[in-house]
Amino acid sequence: MNKIELLSPAGNLEKLKIAFAYGADAVYGGVSHFSLRIRSGKEFTFETFKEGIDYAHSLGKKVYATINGFPFNSQIDLLKKHIIEMAKLNPDALIVAAPGVVRLCRQLAPHIPIHLSTQANVMNYLDAQVYYDMGVRRIIAAREISLRDVQEIKKQLPDMEIEIFVHGSMCFAYSGRCLVSAVQMGRVPNRGSCANDCRFQYTLYAANEEHGTLFRLEEEEGVGTYIFNAKDMNLASYVDEIIASGAVDSIKIEGRTKSPYYAAVTAYTYRQAIDDYYANCFDASKYQKELATTKNRGFTDAYLMHRPFDKTDSQNHDYALSKGSFEVSGLVCEDEEHFMCKYKTYPNEDIEIFAPIEAVITPCENEIGSIFQKEEGKFYVRFKKILTETNKELASVHSGNTNKIKLPGKLPYLTMLRVENDEEEMCSNE
Repeated sequence: MNKIELLSPAGNLEKLKIAFAYGADAVYGGVSHFSLRIRSGKEFTFETFKEGIDYAHSLGKKVYATINGFPFNSQIDLLKKHIIEMAKLNPDALIVAAPGVVRLCRQLAPHIPIHLSTQANVMNYLDAQVYYDMGVRRIIAAREISLRDVQEIKKQLPDMEIEIFVHGSMCFAYSGRCLVSAVQMGRVPNRGSCANDCRFQYTLYAANEEHGTLFRLEEEEGVGTYIFNAKDMNLASYVDEIIASGAVDSIKIEGRTKSPYYAAVTAYTYRQAIDDYYANCFDASKYQKELATTKNRGFTDAYLMHRPFDKTDSQNHDYALSKGSFEVSGLVCEDEEHFMCKYKTYPNEDIEIFAPIEAVITPCENEIGSIFQKEEGKFYVRFKKILTETNKELASVHSGNTNKIKLPGKLPYLTMLRVENDEEEMCSNE
């Protein structure tokens, strides 16, 4: 039996490698043109994206290239060139949203499978059949779909692969069909440059046009004014039901513009959930505790398991982004003997080691510090002194410092060092 695929975001080459190190089977990303995450796309060039594809293939893993923007007539010639250039990189699939672009990809890159973007809003087997007849072999279902409807599509089209989102930011509008950012900022969501205006705090007014009066609406204290702000999707607790349905081929994590830590934790946690299901030891509370360490707007299980009109907890009216319960202190370098500081590090503090899947950590103690395991089974590092690569001793090190810092012993490449936030600091960042 083939395991369900775990698909993670790859905003740049480093995050691509992190996603694979922490458990992803495949990643998705793209170069800026015609990708719905222009900001993340700018972090990839054709050269580095090719490097990422080759790296993935060396691991026996996959990369899906995003060409899921909606082009204007004036961009068709540029789009054709882009498809041809992307095809040369040999990705494992092209993620496409528009029917015309599907047809164009079939003409210009017939050897590369086509996955239909969630932006195409497939909710039923009739639409799925149309795209299947056009040559699409996987649909990324609309975020608003129910698991029951996913099962019906699979029943009607057993050869069509189905991919669903299970984690990440939710759009206030129906599958991203929003113009708020375009109206206020001139940044068009379906052109890949959403300014996330829905996350802002708004003041509400009531106007009486007949009398020419304008009233500011006072809200009940504690309710807040983040009226468009959706919580983040989190379906980790339902991974067992999703797999058991037999209808889903791939579960997808949103977040190409999110942090390397987010890429690591989400891949690691959903990998655990998948593997635990097949090993008959599924534990939802464990996954939720880990995911809570990432920055989030509060979590909701969205619409896959419940109908939209049954939901009352899908919006966050209080704040746009919380801190998460942990902060990344450092990221281990490729030489596995140093780390780069990402937050702040002081001597004589216990810093948790968050390592890639199947990493082997060896305890040690020397003049630099120690690597040790606590009773709960987690590993930690404690520095007696903070030394740069050139043996310069520092009282502490903070983010922005470009010096590599020595570790007491070797740790696997891309291991993260993390510290727990205190409640006061978390609240101040909400």
